[in-house]
Amino acid sequence: MKTFRSAPMLASMATVLAVSLGVIGGATAPATVAAPVPSAAACAAKPTVVLVHGAWAGTSSWNGEVERLQRAGYTVRAFANPLRGLTSDAADLAAFLDTIDGPIVLAGHSYGGSVITNGAAGNANVKQLVYVDAAAPAVGENTGQLSGKTSALSAQPGTLYDQVPYAGAPAGDVELYLKQPVFLQSFGPDLPKPVATMLWAGQRPATMRAFTTPSKAAAWKTIPSWYVIGTADKIITPESQQAMAKRANAKVLEVPGGSHLTLISHPEPVTGQIVAAANQACQSR
Repeated sequence: MKTFRSAPMLASMATVLAVSLGVIGGATAPATVAAPVPSAAACAAKPTVVLVHGAWAGTSSWNGEVERLQRAGYTVRAFANPLRGLTSDAADLAAFLDTIDGPIVLAGHSYGGSVITNGAAGNANVKQLVYVDAAAPAVGENTGQLSGKTSALSAQPGTLYDQVPYAGAPAGDVELYLKQPVFLQSFGPDLPKPVATMLWAGQRPATMRAFTTPSKAAAWKTIPSWYVIGTADKIITPESQQAMAKRANAKVLEVPGGSHLTLISHPEPVTGQIVAAANQACQSR
């Protein structure tokens, strides 16, 4: 496992706010605040980059990376993760991947890491996996048990979630919404408060069984893997992520001060790690 450290983000609060508001509104950030695009390797056919969001987020959480990757010439798809349960979510992702021709670099954030770990299994087109503040379960492990001993999610459920019944739910299952204090203080504390508050308001819930269903596959055992770890992540602890990265023999990029929403607060290093994986995919063809 190789570990690299990114330089601290130098953007001002106003710049971070502008970028993050672009994420919320579904728009890209203005070119004047966009980060330099990482160099992409010469490749006859660049891989398609597929991005999978996690719980309490949506496809727009990847807007900063999508804009940068598109400017670098990549075809990018952000998969709308159903957040209904690991087995069915992974099956939906696998079906989505089957519609894409050619090599794929597959990235997952948070619970999305569990989904790519299962959804990529057996797909020869997936050449690289990128985990961003994410879970990378082994067979039999569930997402919830990988948060780490000191995770904010170790608190009593009643203090963490608003629990909402949903139509067709298996017995005992509910949708989980993060309570506002948890979202602001633990999920995205490195974002400006107005931005984090808007993201909290627009969060997509995940079902309880999304976190309790055992993983049926471990694609990282056969597919080269990369990791981005926010060193201040309070949801999936850096220690837990380092352990998962080590067993996957992943190439690790640490983002100093990055929260669980490093993909929003620090899109530059996250994009750089995805491009590094894409470059490797080109070289290995």
